[in-house]
Formats: sequence, structure tokens, C-alpha cells
Amino acid sequence: MTGAKEHTGDYAHLAPLFGELAALPESDPKRAELRETLVTEHLPLAQHIAARFGNRGEPRDDLTQVATVGLINAVDRFDPERGSDFLSFAVPTIMGEVRRHFRDTSWSVRVPRRLKELHLSVSAASAELSQRLGRAPKPSEIAEHLGMTKEQVYEGLEASAAYHSVSLDEVRGGADDEVTPLRDRIGEEDPALEGVEYHESLEPLVRELPERERHILALRFFRNMTQTQIAERIGISQMHVSRLLSRTLERLRRRLQDEQNP
Repeated sequence: MTGAKEHTGDYAHLAPLFGELAALPESDPKRAELRETLVTEHLPLAQHIAARFGNRGEPRDDLTQVATVGLINAVDRFDPERGSDFLSFAVPTIMGEVRRHFRDTSWSVRVPRRLKELHLSVSAASAELSQRLGRAPKPSEIAEHLGMTKEQVYEGLEASAAYHSVSLDEVRGGADDEVTPLRDRIGEEDPALEGVEYHESLEPLVRELPERERHILALRFFRNMTQTQIAERIGISQMHVSRLLSRTLERLRRRLQDEQNP
């Protein structure tokens, strides 16, 4: 890896920080500072891995962003007590994130260029703020960071539904390293969105929804959060989230049918 830090020795001085991070309680404000330091100091590794995929037609900045997400995941999941060094864990984790990006992401329906660019801006801001804050940013925080309205942020979040096309049988890790098919993690199907040919036709209908329903949809379909996680985020019960999702999706389904069959 010419021109980039590559050897374990280049990062050896950071190893004690992982032990410090693991020892701190979740509520300790120093966790975010240590986490940011570890991510920042290992960025050359993520950048180099992104560069290795630079001949596949994807913008370099986008690949670096994806690799950085992989790095953040590696920092969050690394357990120093298992005896391996961080690079041995981080390199396959970052490369896996980049490969998954190529395998699983594409514009699965035709989307206006404006929405594509908005999606990329919101995604980049979300990754940057996640690193800075140590948690997923709120739409209002993304809006302030980008100097746009929350409505525009929601548009960018909603556009991601047209960008990510993932098999429901794909196995992914969940909380506490639980490995389950994506189908089992997201619960029952969402038939209300089946058969939507153009994402643009859905956008104005979503914009008419109350802010809370839009927020729940964004968390559910952009952040891939479970109903339980959404309930904890916004302070209501999981059952209430389930009802709101079902009601909202049914409302969108009826509106789409009305527009397609006037």
C-alpha cells in the first residue's frame, strides 16, 4: 500500500485507545471523543482501500464515503479482548462494505438527477455527522449541516428507497452480532409499495404526510431501523410504530391506486 499507512506498526500507538473505549460506559461523553480519534487516525486505511476499487466507474468520493462507513463499523464492533489486532479486523470489514456497495446498490427505478444528487449529499452528510456525533443524526441536524430545509432532507432520505436494492434473504449482522436474514429483521412485507414504477410518483404523496409519519418512514426505509429501534428513538411503543407504519403505507397504496386508476 504505497503512500498509505499499511503496517500494524503504523497504528500501534492507537491500540491502547481501543481498550479505553471498551472500558468506558455508554453514557460517558469521552466515548465519542475516543471514537472520533480512532476513526480519524485510521482514515488513510479506508482511503487506500477505496482507491483500490477506483477503476469500477464509481466516483472516488463516493467510494471513500462507503469505505469510511466500513471503518466506522469496524471501530464500533472491534473487541480488543479477542486478541487480534485492529487491522486484521478492519481491512476485511472495510472491503466487505465496499464490495457490498457494488453488489447491492443501484438505481433500481428511474429517478430525476436532482433527487440522485440530493440523495448523495444527504448520505454524505449523514456519514460525516454520524462520525462526529457518535450516533445517527436527526433530519434537522442534516438540514442544518447542509443549509437546506428538512423537507429537502426527507426527499433525499426517501430517494434512497430507489437506490438500494437488497435481497431479503441476505444474511446480515444485527444487535449483539446476531446474524439473521434481512427478511427476519424487517418483519412482514410492505405490499403497499409493491409495483411502484417511478419513485417520483410517490414523492408528492409522502410530502403530504404529517412530519412524524415521514420521519418514521425515513428511519424505517433509509436507516433500516427496526420497529423497536424506531420506538425508542421517537419515544412511543413498538406497537404504535407498527400501527403508524401500516396505516401510512396503506394510505400511500390507496393514493397511488387512485392516481393510476382515475
